[in-house]
Amino acid sequence: MAVGARSGQEEPDKRPRGTEDRPGPAAFHAQEDPPGPPGTDGAPPGPGGTGGTGAGPGGKTPRKQRSFWKELPILVGIALVLALFIKTFLVQAFSIPSDSMQDTLQRGDRVLVDKLTPWFGSEPGRGEVVVFHDPGGWLQENPGAGSGALAGGVQKVLSFIGLMPSAEEKDLIKRVIAVGGDTVECKGDNNPVTVNGKALKEPYIFPGNTPCGDRPFGPVTVPHGRIWVMGDHRQNSLDSRYHQGLHQGTVSVDDVVGRAVFVAWPVDRWSVLSVPGTFGQPGLNRAAAVAPPAFGLVGATGLVLWRRRKSGQPRG
Repeated sequence: MAVGARSGQEEPDKRPRGTEDRPGPAAFHAQEDPPGPPGTDGAPPGPGGTGGTGAGPGGKTPRKQRSFWKELPILVGIALVLALFIKTFLVQAFSIPSDSMQDTLQRGDRVLVDKLTPWFGSEPGRGEVVVFHDPGGWLQENPGAGSGALAGGVQKVLSFIGLMPSAEEKDLIKRVIAVGGDTVECKGDNNPVTVNGKALKEPYIFPGNTPCGDRPFGPVTVPHGRIWVMGDHRQNSLDSRYHQGLHQGTVSVDDVVGRAVFVAWPVDRWSVLSVPGTFGQPGLNRAAAVAPPAFGLVGATGLVLWRRRKSGQPRG
């Protein structure tokens, strides 16, 4: 009988010690890949680079991008809200409907009006060009108003963005000549307009016009909280000179919409509406300059008398 392994017994392991559990090269290829996330076994990679769920980084499914036409109404709505906010509180475009401010402004010009400054309590200053609501009876009725629903709707849209004058908002644009506390006067002929006795040099007046136009006036003392306004085209402007009834033709500062600061259209007329230098001449603010020292002197005198009485000192 040959010597060998007994029937039913395993042949002893003849590999060197320490290598029994070490896998060979073929074993590495036979091992399975580590399991992936649940639900991805055997699934082809999705758009996010993981299993077939289509999930992006972090396991979140990416949102499907909206089409341009679905987002367009949202964009238009946001634009209208921003336009309404800017028009109400910051800047508004106005179309010039008449010739009363020639040559500074021409009919059809579009001007940008600063509406923010009045919100901070700043009143209009002399020489500024301002837009204000009709104080009552200054504007003639617009014969083109109410000429059809379609035309009215188009006008509303165009006036909203400043391309047409509004048929509903009755606004005027003039130059501030005098403010509350000032005395303004023009004696006629070729005499200049005077404010607090100081003659104004007005290079902005329409060529061929006289400073008073055809309507001498004054002297008029402007009530506090009101302004005296005139058009630069003195022969063609129904302004404070022509409304000498209640409040002597002056306009309440509460009716002022804002200051016109820039001619925005047409492009070849781009310009800043600055305050002419004549309104900064010395002595024009004389009355306002004298008032604070006078009040200060009265207050100081009263304080000294009160302290003397309290301390029992003789008045002298």
